[in-house]
Amino acid sequence: MTTSSPIQGGPREQLVELARHGDSVIMHDREPWRIGELDENYRHSAVLVLFGALDSVPAEYAEHSEGPGRDLDVLFVQRAATLRAHPGQVAFPGGRLDPPDGQIGTFLDAPAGRVSAPHVRAALREAHEETGLDPEGVDVLGALHPVPLPVSNHLVTPVIGWWCKESPVDVVDHAESSLVFRVPVLDLINPAHRYYATVTRGAYTYKSPAFDVHVAGVAETVTVWGFTGVVLDRILDRLGWSVEWDRSVKRPAPGAGPGE
Repeated sequence: MTTSSPIQGGPREQLVELARHGDSVIMHDREPWRIGELDENYRHSAVLVLFGALDSVPAEYAEHSEGPGRDLDVLFVQRAATLRAHPGQVAFPGGRLDPPDGQIGTFLDAPAGRVSAPHVRAALREAHEETGLDPEGVDVLGALHPVPLPVSNHLVTPVIGWWCKESPVDVVDHAESSLVFRVPVLDLINPAHRYYATVTRGAYTYKSPAFDVHVAGVAETVTVWGFTGVVLDRILDRLGWSVEWDRSVKRPAPGAGPGE
């Protein structure tokens, strides 16, 4: 179910257009996923949504293999289970802005237009710290509109990246992350592995798009859900890469703690 016409062109051109019109990627329209509201002391952060050419691990899903984006994958990290915030959850690489990232209100030029300089620096810096990624190999295409994440009191800017010169990635600090992995877009759009992950707080149930994926060397299924699931769902949908899935399927979110 797409909210507007799919973006035309090749995958890189589509991603540029996505970032150019990032304010049209609505994160809160379909389902009640956001718990609470930001308070006045919220922090700014950024994540890197990085698309690259498929690595040596092929997609498991064979249907719908024709079309833009089918030969790409996306980079994720799984947070360490010992962390206080979002333990064990899958995320895009990223984190808070630090003073060396620069002042908010300064900008860099990108293919999609001007983009916030400190958010780009933070996304690349955190991706390097978490995965060993070489930032020089990332072409920053632009960014989406900032997304409130009240559960951690952050305003998060998704930075859209194109992995033009790939570098090895892996867990850098096991106290922070338990996995670093890439997932083929084809496996992400597999409708058999998509559903709504639910979290109940009191009398209210929240839900977010979820993606079950298999990671090489990991016996159990890994689930992308919560904030990351919402952003991924909206991006794939807006690009026209999604395949219709059964939105009536709901399952409890894996390991949902008091935060999300």
